[in-house]
Amino acid sequence: MKPLFRSLATLLFLALNALPAPAQDNIGLKFFGISIHPGGDEDAFLMPRRLDDRGVLVINLGGMFSTEKFIYEDGISVKFVQGFYSDCAAQPGGFSHIGIRARILKKKRHSIYGGIGPTLVYRKNWYKLPGYIDPDYFDGKPTDTWQYKFLWYGGEFEYAYVLSEKLDFTSTFIPGFPKLISFSFGLKYKFRNPKPGFSGQKP
Repeated sequence: MKPLFRSLATLLFLALNALPAPAQDNIGLKFFGISIHPGGDEDAFLMPRRLDDRGVLVINLGGMFSTEKFIYEDGISVKFVQGFYSDCAAQPGGFSHIGIRARILKKKRHSIYGGIGPTLVYRKNWYKLPGYIDPDYFDGKPTDTWQYKFLWYGGEFEYAYVLSEKLDFTSTFIPGFPKLISFSFGLKYKFRNPKPGFSGQKP
């Protein structure tokens, strides 16, 4: 799976750099975040930063870097996201995502975007933790250093609030229902001035 993901990332990178650069191309940095296990988690006892006994709410510490290139005005884009964080068991984890995004809603300074695309999630192997109960979700053998999960349909919703012509406050919601829902928040820096009628418009 990893060679396939790297090949896809390389092809998208080359294709995007061959396109003319429209308005709103940006880079972003977010703090990660909060994880929600809607039904609790069987391994909640392994989560030192859980906020309840069932592990419904868990604090994660880490960050997400993104780069986004618009391919149709400022409404449709291709976005790459790389995340590194301390997972629910306070072990190293991360994900790599490439997806197509589109603006769903815009009202004055407020915008909502949605995206979907292949995502590779990985974490240090939980089999090494005493009492770990395998939910049969991640791939990887008990003797491997890492566990991983490849998803063709990984997606996100992003809320953006315009702070200035170059800077937005953003918050990302990843709807991995029913296993995991996560939230993060941060800023994105826009490389080009917005076109009239799009992000950056005065309220």
